[in-house]
Amino acid sequence: MKLSIIVPVYNEKNTIKEIIKKIEGVNLGNIKKEIILVDDFSIDGSREIIKKLKGNYVRLFHKKNSGKGAALKTGIKAATGEFIIFQDSDLEYDPEDYKKLLKPILENRAGIVFGSRFSKKSKLLPKKHTMHPLHWIGNKGLIFIFNILYGTKLTDVEPCYKLFKSDVLKSVDVNSNGFEYDIELMCRIVKKGHKIVQLPIRYSPRAFEEGKKISWKDGIVACITMIKNRF
Repeated sequence: MKLSIIVPVYNEKNTIKEIIKKIEGVNLGNIKKEIILVDDFSIDGSREIIKKLKGNYVRLFHKKNSGKGAALKTGIKAATGEFIIFQDSDLEYDPEDYKKLLKPILENRAGIVFGSRFSKKSKLLPKKHTMHPLHWIGNKGLIFIFNILYGTKLTDVEPCYKLFKSDVLKSVDVNSNGFEYDIELMCRIVKKGHKIVQLPIRYSPRAFEEGKKISWKDGIVACITMIKNRF
């Protein structure tokens, strides 16, 4: 069996090597890892770093900046594993959580497992980091609106960690190419009636000074995406 790990990259020269090292360091037993690096036309040197990396990685390069969703779509098309997970390249999420997220799928209890940053058992790592109050409020607002619109009881709707059986993910068509890809994917999964298992994960939020890219504008687009896909 194989887990395809899709890593979208845009201007992450300071973290790309470290996140790959962390992914490589995870022991998944008999499950092989296929690391798919998708550079979305970085202009900070990330592209060159990826090209020079030593390792058997799938390396894909966009000819123009198309958005995180577009990068994920490119990775999904290239994935050959029975399972697929999304991995941000900014060190906010810990690959050691792969094993926990894989368990329900390997036990045939689910075809989709999402991490949750807001479960009571989720951990903020390292402890010196806290989520910016506006991000916390924005995320909680999106979760509330999503649950009202779709009749769900989810504790997180925009986590990076989404693990799928490959055939399940590839059966879901998503139009969005930006950050709103995550929300549209969630909307379409729920509307198709797929069961989602959510598990607590470790999360180390970074600040805008450290390179965080998502903003309040993306939150507005996410709300519009939820409503548009509901009706």
